[in-house]
Amino acid sequence: MYNSSWNELKRKVDWPVFSISGGLLVIFVLFSFINVEAVTKFVGTGFELSIRFFGAYWQLLLLATFIVGAVLSFSRYGRVRLGQLNKPQMSFFKWAAIIVTSGLGAGGVFWAAAEPMYYFMEVPPMHKGISPGTEEAIGPALAQSYMSWGFTAWAVYGAISTIIIMYAHHNKGMPLKPRTLLYPIFGEKIKHSVWGTFADVFCIIGAAAGTIGPIGFLGLQVSYGVNTLFGWPDSFSTQAIIIVGLTAIVLFSTLTGIDKGIQWLSKLNVNMAVAIAVFLLLFGPGEFIINSFVSSFGTYISEFVHISTYRGDQEWLGYWMLFFFGWFIGFGPLVALLVARISRGRTIREVFLVVSVIAALTTNFWFTVLGGTGIFYELSSAGSISGPLFENGLPAAIITIADKMPLGAIMPFIFLVLTILFVVTTVDTMSYSIAISVTGEGDPPKVIRVFWAVVMAAIAIILIKVGGGGVSALQSFVVVAAVPVSIIMLPLLWHAPRIAKILARDQGIVENKRYREDVEKSNHTESLNTSNSEVQNNI
Repeated sequence: MYNSSWNELKRKVDWPVFSISGGLLVIFVLFSFINVEAVTKFVGTGFELSIRFFGAYWQLLLLATFIVGAVLSFSRYGRVRLGQLNKPQMSFFKWAAIIVTSGLGAGGVFWAAAEPMYYFMEVPPMHKGISPGTEEAIGPALAQSYMSWGFTAWAVYGAISTIIIMYAHHNKGMPLKPRTLLYPIFGEKIKHSVWGTFADVFCIIGAAAGTIGPIGFLGLQVSYGVNTLFGWPDSFSTQAIIIVGLTAIVLFSTLTGIDKGIQWLSKLNVNMAVAIAVFLLLFGPGEFIINSFVSSFGTYISEFVHISTYRGDQEWLGYWMLFFFGWFIGFGPLVALLVARISRGRTIREVFLVVSVIAALTTNFWFTVLGGTGIFYELSSAGSISGPLFENGLPAAIITIADKMPLGAIMPFIFLVLTILFVVTTVDTMSYSIAISVTGEGDPPKVIRVFWAVVMAAIAIILIKVGGGGVSALQSFVVVAAVPVSIIMLPLLWHAPRIAKILARDQGIVENKRYREDVEKSNHTESLNTSNSEVQNNI
C-alpha cells in the first residue's frame, strides 16, 4: 500500500521543478541565517535594478493586459466558453469569493488599513500642490490605493492568461503548470522543455516568496495585537506559536480539499468582511466612506492614464506603486492557474469581469472602508492614527483604527481574526497552486500541498528569528522574481486574442471562412454532379 502510494507520487511530481524551486528557497534561508545583511543587500540591489530597468515595462504591461482583456470581453469573443463545458461547475458566489479572497489575500487587512493613511499623510508626487492631512488629500490618497489594487493590477491574475491555460489544458491536453502559458510559442514541446522547467521554477519562487512574507508578518501583526489587547509578550515565542496555529488551520483546510476547505474559507472571508463593512456603514462614518469612495473613484478614473503611467519620482515609484505591480506580476501565473482550475464552463467575459472589474471594485471599496475610516478619525483628531502608524509601523494601523470604531473594545479582536482568515486563505490557495505547478493536475496530492504549506510557514519562522531584514529581503525577492515572470506574460497580449478566435470558430460564434468555402465548394460540386446526371438521363 505504501509503495503503491509512493510510486504514484513519484509519477505525478515534476521532480526537477520541485527540487530546484524548493532547493533555491532553502538555500536562500540558509544564507539568510548565515549572513542576513549580505542577503538583504543582494536582494535589495536586485530590487532596485528591477524597478529601474523594468518599471516602465511593468506599467505598460499591466495597462495593455487590461485593455486586451476588455476588448476581448466586450467583443463577440466574450461569449466563448472555456474548459469544454456548457455550464459552470461552481456557483457564481463561491467562484467569485475564491478569486477575490485569493487575490486580495494578505492585503485585505495589512495594506487596506495602512496604505491610504500613508498616502493621506504623504501625498503621492503626481498630485502636486495638495497639502497632506487635509480634505483635499483624501481623493489622491484613495485613488492611489485604487491604482495599486485596481483594474490593471487585477488583470494580471487571469484576465487573458486564463484563456491560454484553459485552452492548452482542456483542448490540447497540456498540464496545469505555468509553462503552459508558453504553449502558443513552443507547442507541445514546452511540456518537456528546459524552458518550461525554468518558467515553472520562476513562477513558483515568486508566489512562494510573496506568500512567506505575509505569513511572517502575520506573526508580527497578531503578536503586536495580543500584546496591545491582552498584555501577552510580543516575543519570538508568541510569533512562532501564532504561525504554528496558522499552519494547523491551513493543514485542516488542505486535507478537506478545494471543494470544501478553500471554498469554506473564502465564503467565511467574504461574509465576515461584508458584515464589518455594513456595520461601519450603519454605525460608523458611513456617509464619509460612501462620499469618499465615489469622489475618489472619480479621481481614479479621470486620472487613470496619468497615474498608471507616472514616471517622475523613481524612489517613490519603487517603494510604492511599482512594488505592488511587481508583487501582482509575481503572483500572476499561479493565481491564473487557480482561476483556470475553478472556471470551467465560464465565458471569457465572465472571467474578465470578475477578475479585473468586480474583484478590483470590491477591493477598492474595502480599502475605503478601512483606510477611509482611518482618514476620518485622523481628520477628527490629528495624530490619532498617523502617530501610532509612523511610530510602530504597519501592525499598528489596523489596531489603532479598530480601537476607535464603534464597539472599539471588541473590534481589534475581530480584525485580528479577519487578518488570520485572509492569510490562511492566501497560504491555502498558494500551496494548492504550487502543488498544481509541480504535478500539472487540477487535484494535486494532498501531501504536496501539505509540504509547501509547512515549508513556507517554517521559513517564515526562521526569518523572524533571524530578524526583520530577512522578511523584507524575501518580500523584495518577489519583485526580483517578477522580472522573468513579466517576460513570460508579454506574448499573452497577442496569443490570447488568437486563441479566443480559434475557440470562437470552434463554438460557432465566429464563422469559419475556410469551412464556409469548403462547404460552398462541396455544394457547387454536388450541384454540377446533379446537373451532369440529369443531362445523361435526358440523353
